[in-house]
Amino acid sequence: VQLQASGGGLVQAGDSLRLSCQVSGRTLSTYSMSWFRQAPGKDREFVICNSKNDGKTDYSASVKGRFTMRRDNAKNTVFLEMNDLKPADTAVYYCAAGSGLGSCYYETNVDHWGQGTLVTVSS
Repeated sequence: VQLQASGGGLVQAGDSLRLSCQVSGRTLSTYSMSWFRQAPGKDREFVICNSKNDGKTDYSASVKGRFTMRRDNAKNTVFLEMNDLKPADTAVYYCAAGSGLGSCYYETNVDHWGQGTLVTVSS
């Protein structure tokens, strides 16, 4: 299984950006899908995820109301829609897939990681 993340770039505060994560090798619907991010000099943190088990989407407090995620099962791709971006959102964003029953906001439940895509938000 491979995850290919794309869509990062340089934007200004207040702008929107959409990241994509294409899954190959297995059907998307068999995975809970998550996004994590790592800002310069900081640990990687949870951003948002969608569970395959109950369909629920969980958000970190810092992105709730601004970020959403969407599955396109026909394309085997998940999208992270980021609105009203802030300089604090600057980070490398990683998509992740988990096939188990555990909560999708824990890194310990991730089976596969994408390579990361850099988002830089200027003030």
